[in-house]
Amino acid sequence: MRKLPPDDELLAALRAGDGAAFAEVLDAWSSSMLRLARTFVSTHATAEEVVQDTWLAVVQGVGGFEGRSSVKTWVYRILVNTAKKRGAREKRSVPWTSLLPGDEDHGPTVDPSRFQGPGGAYPGHWREAPEAWPSPENTALALEIREVLTGFLDELPARQRAVLSLRDIADHTAEEVCEILRISAANQRVLLHRARAAVRERLAGYLEAAG
Repeated sequence: MRKLPPDDELLAALRAGDGAAFAEVLDAWSSSMLRLARTFVSTHATAEEVVQDTWLAVVQGVGGFEGRSSVKTWVYRILVNTAKKRGAREKRSVPWTSLLPGDEDHGPTVDPSRFQGPGGAYPGHWREAPEAWPSPENTALALEIREVLTGFLDELPARQRAVLSLRDIADHTAEEVCEILRISAANQRVLLHRARAAVRERLAGYLEAAG
């Protein structure tokens, strides 16, 4: 997929009704938008509708976009607002209030038993060094691993999943994530750290079991 043009060029193309430019951003962002939308609504089908409604709002509102943020941040902010409204109508069990600080922000990030105790040679260090991450060439891009990772992401608390999706899947900066989700920089760091650690822990266990 070709790299998107700079914001000024992209915005000009979208405002001019350039179908090719719109197709590019649709292809570049829709999959990560779908995952983020799924954080707020109860079904995959509803998340797809949220993404469609978001793109419609983008087309209708691009002429009035004032450029106070990047185009990408603007689009994702529309997505979050749209998903929040749809989630509220559904009265789903994980409302936007779940994005307030919760129990998952406390306690150990990694199982304490994986570290040496006070009687160990190096207290607080790993008992056994974690296995190296699989290389992208031979495993990380394999369909099985991608499906496993998707499952791990779906198991994360809503707030952690939203932050991880924006940072590591949609490739937003920390500042953009804070703006999109309306959370503090400190909260963003904690949520991202815990989400990454949880996914890595689950992946390590999966790879160990798989041999």
